[in-house]
Amino acid sequence: MTSRSYGQYCGVTTAVELVGERWALLIIRDLLVGPHRYTDLKQGLPRIPTNILSTRLKELQENGIVRRVPLKNCGLVYELTPYGRALEPIVLALGRWGFAAMGEPGPDDVVTADSLTMALRTAFRPEIAASLPPADYEVHVGDVALRVQVGADGLRIAQLAPRAAPVGGVLPAGEAELVFAAGPGIRRVISGELAPAAAIDAGELHVLAGDATLLERFASTFHIEAGVPTTTAATATSVA
Repeated sequence: MTSRSYGQYCGVTTAVELVGERWALLIIRDLLVGPHRYTDLKQGLPRIPTNILSTRLKELQENGIVRRVPLKNCGLVYELTPYGRALEPIVLALGRWGFAAMGEPGPDDVVTADSLTMALRTAFRPEIAASLPPADYEVHVGDVALRVQVGADGLRIAQLAPRAAPVGGVLPAGEAELVFAAGPGIRRVISGELAPAAAIDAGELHVLAGDATLLERFASTFHIEAGVPTTTAATATSVA
């Protein structure tokens, strides 16, 4: 455990002491995609100072959340331990909770391959996917390109650039059924604020190849309600 202590005997307190330091959860988020070299982590978190990255990795290793192991053709990589991987549903739930309050991106905000991968995993609705025919997408956001396959058996994502490590299984060869590019406005499609057709008209989505009608299926399969619930004075009083 880190040297910082809140002096309370509580599971939430212990969790915050373990993973609550700045950048720690983002390192865990990226490692939930798969094993990473130090340089992969630095590239995916371009604003983290190198000394802080080294310190956080050391702390996470000492706390049994991350380990460093050899990986064929990659040298030494960092990966989550089983204890660390148990954070996945928590990180996904935090992503859904935070999505409601995201708002518009800042001028210097970036989308990375790992952050987009985890965003899609956060928004994925397996119960909807199971009720629809399978679909195979190629999604471009800025310099990031993902191959996304959806079916009754779940979600599989491969990062096409710069990494090509499939998440959830090896994707089949061949062309995607739909290739599209998106800007920050894809958030409004995922939230349901903007229908795919309207997003195309607004220039937020661009169909590059394939069947454009599959965008409706994409929007149904990847969805999170936006907007922070408002607590009225009456509700607050009744809770009190």
